[in-house]
Amino acid sequence: MKLLIDRRHALGLIAALGLAACSRESPPTTSPGDIPMADAVDALAEMGRGFSAGTPMSRQVVYVLFDPQCPHCGHLWNASQPLLSRTRFVWLPVAILNAKSRPQGAALMAADDPVAAMNEHEKLLLAGQGGLSASASVPKDIGEAIALNTELLQRLGADAVPFIVTRHAGSGATVSHGGSLSTEALASLIGLP
Repeated sequence: MKLLIDRRHALGLIAALGLAACSRESPPTTSPGDIPMADAVDALAEMGRGFSAGTPMSRQVVYVLFDPQCPHCGHLWNASQPLLSRTRFVWLPVAILNAKSRPQGAALMAADDPVAAMNEHEKLLLAGQGGLSASASVPKDIGEAIALNTELLQRLGADAVPFIVTRHAGSGATVSHGGSLSTEALASLIGLP
């Protein structure tokens, strides 16, 4: 007996399983995977640049590499909201999907209130309106930060966003996941009860 699933049902199944992610159209320009996963949290803490959401002094820090044009990243942003009272998320913008990615990432990083800007951006993006308007003129330091975040994504061996990296709250082991997750699956991944 052959199992036939049409594309629409397959995409729904993938999304339901938490495997939905956006990936670049062209291959990465650097050799992927040269940062061992065991060192990923330290590498992102040291070299990544983004903005924080959640409990500022939380011992639990979750790094999320995201592209502002990725709707799966928007779903992960929404799924993370109920966990903000127990952890801190550091959102690191990358630019892999299209020409809007870099300017929107820069606008989010430069915002007076990046969390409020991200809330508005994801609301617009998920409504099919493309996200926040952003100037194509990106300050040099922010453009360099986004380029480094994008390189870190590649060096971690990831080829899709969102890409989550943290230490499990219970075991202390480094865990990672490519793709969006529900709130419950995200809490489980990072070790929150």
